[in-house]
Amino acid sequence: MTSNPHSARGDFPLSMDELRVVAHYAVGAARDVLPVFERAVPGDPRPRAAIDAACCFVHGGRRTSLQRVASVAAHRAARAAPTDIARLAARAAGDAASAAYLHPIARASQVGHILRAAATAAHIAQLRAGGDPAVADAFLDRSRWRATPVLIDVLRRYPSPAGGSGRIAHLMTTLDRSLRRTPVPAPAGAQPRDDGAEASA
Repeated sequence: MTSNPHSARGDFPLSMDELRVVAHYAVGAARDVLPVFERAVPGDPRPRAAIDAACCFVHGGRRTSLQRVASVAAHRAARAAPTDIARLAARAAGDAASAAYLHPIARASQVGHILRAAATAAHIAQLRAGGDPAVADAFLDRSRWRATPVLIDVLRRYPSPAGGSGRIAHLMTTLDRSLRRTPVPAPAGAQPRDDGAEASA
C-alpha cells in the first residue's frame, strides 16, 4: 500500500492541512516572544530561522528536514542564551518548527507540539510582569481565542496531558482543559461524535 503524502499515518487521521493549522498556532505564540530573545542576543538568527522554517510549511511547503534542523538549532540557541526569558523564547521558536512533526499517535506527550509554545509564551509574559500570574492567565485567554475549530478538533484526538510540577506544564494543562471545553460547531451534515469532552452544563 502506498502512503498518502497528504496525511500522516498513525492511530487516527491527521492531514497535512491540519498539521499546518497546528504549526500556524505555534508560530503565533513564538512570534510574540521572539523579540525577547533578539534583544538579548541580537547576533543569533537561529530562533527566527526556526519560525521561518515553520512558516514555510504553514504556507504550503513540504514538511522536510528543514523544520527538524531549525528546531534543533533554536533549542541549541536556547541553551546558550544569557537569561531565562531569552532561553524560553528560543525554545518557543524551536517548538514552532517542530510542530510540523506532530504525530498521530494517542499519547499525551504529543500535546506539547500543539500547546507548549503558547504556554511558554504565557510564562514569559508572567516573568516580564514581575511574576504576576494574572498576566499569564490573560495570555492564555488570548491563546484560547486564537485557537480555530480545526486546532481544537485535532487536540481532542489526543489524551489530556497529566500536568507536571513546572509552571509551563501547569499553563499548558490549563490551556488544554480550556480548549477541550470550548464548543466547536460540527460541519454541516456531520453526526455528533462522542470524543469524551463534554461542555459544562
